[in-house]
Amino acid sequence: MIWYPYEQMKTMKEPYKIIDAEGVYIYTENQKLIDSVSSWWSVIHGYKNPKITNAIKNQADKFSHVMLGGLTHEPVQKLEQKLREFLPGDLDYCFFSDSGSVAVEVALKMALQYYVNKGEKKRIKIMGLTHAYHGDTFKTMEAGDDEDYHFILEAYGENVNAIHIPTNIEALENAFSMYHEELNCFIVEPLLQGAGGMRMYDIAFLKRARELCDKYGVLLIFDEVATGFGRTGYRFVSDLVLPDIIVLGKALTGGHIGHAVTVANKKVYDGFLSDSSEKALMHGPTFMGNALACSAALASIELFEEGNYLEKIKKIEAITRREFENFSDERIKEIRIMGGCACLEVYDSSTLKGFQEFAYEKGVFSRPFLKYLYSMVPYIISEEELVKVFTTMKEWFRR
Repeated sequence: MIWYPYEQMKTMKEPYKIIDAEGVYIYTENQKLIDSVSSWWSVIHGYKNPKITNAIKNQADKFSHVMLGGLTHEPVQKLEQKLREFLPGDLDYCFFSDSGSVAVEVALKMALQYYVNKGEKKRIKIMGLTHAYHGDTFKTMEAGDDEDYHFILEAYGENVNAIHIPTNIEALENAFSMYHEELNCFIVEPLLQGAGGMRMYDIAFLKRARELCDKYGVLLIFDEVATGFGRTGYRFVSDLVLPDIIVLGKALTGGHIGHAVTVANKKVYDGFLSDSSEKALMHGPTFMGNALACSAALASIELFEEGNYLEKIKKIEAITRREFENFSDERIKEIRIMGGCACLEVYDSSTLKGFQEFAYEKGVFSRPFLKYLYSMVPYIISEEELVKVFTTMKEWFRR
């Protein structure tokens, strides 16, 4: 039996079986659906993109995978070089892995060991945001603040190594004043908190965080697994405020195959350089730097560069704002829009019960959760297709 994600298997409804996918559409046996959530926000170029597909096929004709332990290969070397050119500042040192959650684990491990290597063994705490989500592995659950994972506190007791603060500058300054001697990192989903409810906040918070991290010698980590490659309207939020470590995944390969990367600056990288093997970063996912995934990522980045994607996203945001400009409903608490993301937060989660089935009948795939009805569409979507997604959302409230 397949054990499906985020589901109570005893009560879950039958999932939709997909038999094909192309462009912005996924196909069941009896329906053609606009994928309004880009397969968990990853398929930015749409499905079956020929450039990415051919890159994977061409590499598969050579070899699909070799380990990076004692070996290397051209696709991973080219991807490292491309990321070095593509990312801002001195974010130059790439540690590859196979998923965003693992890549965040690597970032948190880097931050802790960076200070251990320096002899600062009291810096064992991490600071993050309330409502944060950084993945489903154990350290990422600790760094996050997802209510679905609070069962861990019932088993293990109070989380003494993680501090969570709201996205306001006063709370930020107070936390740094109180905990700075114990902190090794401050990790955030910059500007847009995804699974925590598509919460959006101001860049001023991140600018102040950068200043405080510099003042107190704390590493700043941007989890751009969801926000990277244009989702907020910027290439990366790291273009606006430079972190010490950035984590990328999801859209890194255009959603065509799993891959992720943790990229550190020179300061962090130099903290591991030593004649002592004890100071090395002892981590090694089997499929890190997978040749197929690296080839897909190279093609995806080239598409992003050549396709004027920031203009595409700007247009998506403008259409979104236009479509929701005069729309309201007493059941809706707030409508939030940023870049390629729109979210309708309702007061009561029962308001959204049945929406997925309603959208299916209209030709849209949607996956609302808790009190949040949202879209994160592929960037290649047409205006007509985008309007159809939003019309479906509005029709739900007008029934």
